[in-house]
Amino acid sequence: MSGFVSFVGSGPGDPDLLTLKAVDRLGRADAVLFDDLSSGPILAHARDGADLVGVGKRAGRPSPKQHHVSRLLVDYAKTGQRVVRLKSGDGGLFGRLEEELLALREAGIAYEIIPGIPSACAAAAAAGIPLTRRLTARRVQFVTGHDAEGGLPPDIDLDALADPSACTVIYMGKRTFPALLSALRDRGLSGETPAILAEAVGTEEQQITRGTVSGIAAQLAADVGSKPALILYGPLAEGNADG
Repeated sequence: MSGFVSFVGSGPGDPDLLTLKAVDRLGRADAVLFDDLSSGPILAHARDGADLVGVGKRAGRPSPKQHHVSRLLVDYAKTGQRVVRLKSGDGGLFGRLEEELLALREAGIAYEIIPGIPSACAAAAAAGIPLTRRLTARRVQFVTGHDAEGGLPPDIDLDALADPSACTVIYMGKRTFPALLSALRDRGLSGETPAILAEAVGTEEQQITRGTVSGIAAQLAADVGSKPALILYGPLAEGNADG
């Protein structure tokens, strides 16, 4: 007897940004394995009596090993249960989705993927700006700011990230951004390039800080804080955003 797993993107944290399909799957699940950033009010949509299991991975904090999370998914599904794997933002963006899909395929367990609003899109909306500009930014790029060991990825494409015509969004890059900026300035990126630090997007602790890449890097070098964040920089449009 085999169950079914729904990989559900929960968006940035605001339960009002859940899709109708996400709410439906949460309401019918026997078990919900959720990330830290998918907890709180979002879990109010889970069915009464469902098992709620926190499996979030956060940098610098004790976290379940990935193989343990994958094993839990397989074990729950093998008992015939309907399982929701709840991931923040969109699970396909830096969300370790591939490892968990592989585990289900090897176990012969069926699944579906339900996309969520990417955190980058939610951050731009919170800042009151588009991610692209018709005349000055024809490309947007999403990158991760750290590798599996928590450092700056050694194979990161610095030339692409220094492109002044691209809007760049860095996930999980608060700790490495000062070092990254130093390398980007060597590639010609101006320290006065507009930048936004978007923290705790979609939650009550949301804070939007506008400045330049140099200013944001100096702020993070002094104190990275504890809130999850994205860093946006490039030809960003002007907008009104109260943090």
